[in-house]
Amino acid sequence: MLSAELLSGFPEEAELIPLPRQFDYDVEIDVWIPDPYPARAMRVWPRLRGVRLVLSLMAGTEWIPGTVGPHVTICNAHGAHNISTAEWTLSAILAMLKYFPLYLDIQQTGVWKRRFEASAHYERMTGDACPHYPPVMLEELTGKNVLLVGYGAIGKEIERMLAPFDVDLLRVARSAHSEPLVHAVSELDRLLPKADVVVLILPLTAESRGLIGEHQIALMPQGALLVNAARGPIVQTDALVEALRAGRIRAALDVTDPEPLPADHPLWNCPNLLITPHVGASSPQFARRGLRVAADELRRYIKGDPLRNAVQLAV
Repeated sequence: MLSAELLSGFPEEAELIPLPRQFDYDVEIDVWIPDPYPARAMRVWPRLRGVRLVLSLMAGTEWIPGTVGPHVTICNAHGAHNISTAEWTLSAILAMLKYFPLYLDIQQTGVWKRRFEASAHYERMTGDACPHYPPVMLEELTGKNVLLVGYGAIGKEIERMLAPFDVDLLRVARSAHSEPLVHAVSELDRLLPKADVVVLILPLTAESRGLIGEHQIALMPQGALLVNAARGPIVQTDALVEALRAGRIRAALDVTDPEPLPADHPLWNCPNLLITPHVGASSPQFARRGLRVAADELRRYIKGDPLRNAVQLAV
């Protein structure tokens, strides 16, 4: 149950009706704010009547159109998860480049001398067999080439957080722009060989599903880092598993395909991989920011003003 304080920003003329997770009666409402968990939300939908507007608390709404149909307007929570998702992305990049998964394993074994395994890991991943003194213990983000695939609100926040590291940033979006320079997604294959780090932060659509497969992974430099903060199906899982096992690339994933990831799935045991269970947007500020966006959209809807975050307009 949400606290009254979190709901205080909603317009006074709106009647807020809390819905239990399971009920056996119909409810007549104009606007629905679905549960952030799709499976729970979809169990509720068959009992709702009269819904004309859906206000999602999430940036991704891919499950909603197929559930509610084309006659309902859908808004996402554009901007609500910029900070949390961008912080996860930056943390994941640094964790992998600083070999934190390896050092956590060393901590758990309590064997200090295992730190030299980092040198072998670096040589194996990058192909750099040149002697280094002192022995390589980690890598630096500063100066690396980062390819940002997706340049919406979260992508721009990731760029802002990367700025102090003086990375060379390449941007890719659905269509090209000149200021700042953004390449069209049709140029992705040309840009992948230049990227030390590839960050996926684009919506799941028919065009983006399976965007990163065997061919695209083969284009990435040896030891490149793939970071998926978007949606699991954007990456072809079988191709990723094969590349990780072969030591071609490394990856950090907050999302997977399938999801939830079954306990016996081969991804769990892949080397050169960090997985978090779709928590990148989660923080104590999640509900506060999402509800603030929803309240603003509801206020606009009541006044008849244009909606800011409409991703589907009712037909």
